[in-house]
Amino acid sequence: MVDFILKELENQIFHIVLNRVDKRNALNQAFMAEIDCALDEAEKAYNRGEARVLFIRAEGRAFSSGIDLMDFDTYIEKFGEEWRNNLFATTQLLQNILTKIERSSLPSICLMHGYCLGMGLEMALACDFRIVAERTKLSLPETRLGLVPDVGGTVRLVKLIGPSRAKEVILTGGNIAPEKAERWGMVNYVVPKAELMNKANELAEELKLSAPLAVNYGKRVINDIMDMQRGLHIEAWAQAALFRSEDFTNGVQAMVTKNYPVEWKGK
Repeated sequence: MVDFILKELENQIFHIVLNRVDKRNALNQAFMAEIDCALDEAEKAYNRGEARVLFIRAEGRAFSSGIDLMDFDTYIEKFGEEWRNNLFATTQLLQNILTKIERSSLPSICLMHGYCLGMGLEMALACDFRIVAERTKLSLPETRLGLVPDVGGTVRLVKLIGPSRAKEVILTGGNIAPEKAERWGMVNYVVPKAELMNKANELAEELKLSAPLAVNYGKRVINDIMDMQRGLHIEAWAQAALFRSEDFTNGVQAMVTKNYPVEWKGK
């Protein structure tokens, strides 16, 4: 079995490293299951007093190209032949994994480079802090497939940068320059790629100066100020309708074949 992630614990930092390099860290069902298990291990390391901070980063040229469009057929094994007609179970499975990042007792830092797209960016948004290398491409391109970000990306982005700017990011589906993302509050820091780990370690050392229980409770209070669960339900509702649309089928075909622009039907 191929391991899609690497794990290491060093200097009280638990590292989850995306390592599906040949597929630009595209996220499939097996990949997400490994991340889920790694998050459980990180929580155990916190409870043992061995970990104080969680890093989520990636090997290869990019943090993540987003969801693996070639993986949809594997959902038949888990959810049955009619899984597309009841998308809520699939969406909830993926939402729960990213929510586990948000709910982790460890403060989490996402280190992004190359490009961070779609569900990859949704994963980053579930972290407490985001540090991005210069010239990294950031986007939520789901609307260009005929969908919406449904794994927490919509609700978390609104929480971070407000509804108007979130609409610009999501409804256009275009790239957001790291410098603009920093100005808008979408990411915490933009640094040269060579300084990515140094900046993350610097922030981790600051976090370790605070009491771990106070950090844990502090992030929970801040996270719970917004009704996150209701937002996730709304995302799932919208995606369930869009996933059955003709536009989505055409959008995926265009993405796979690079046949742009898409002739949207509005149905």
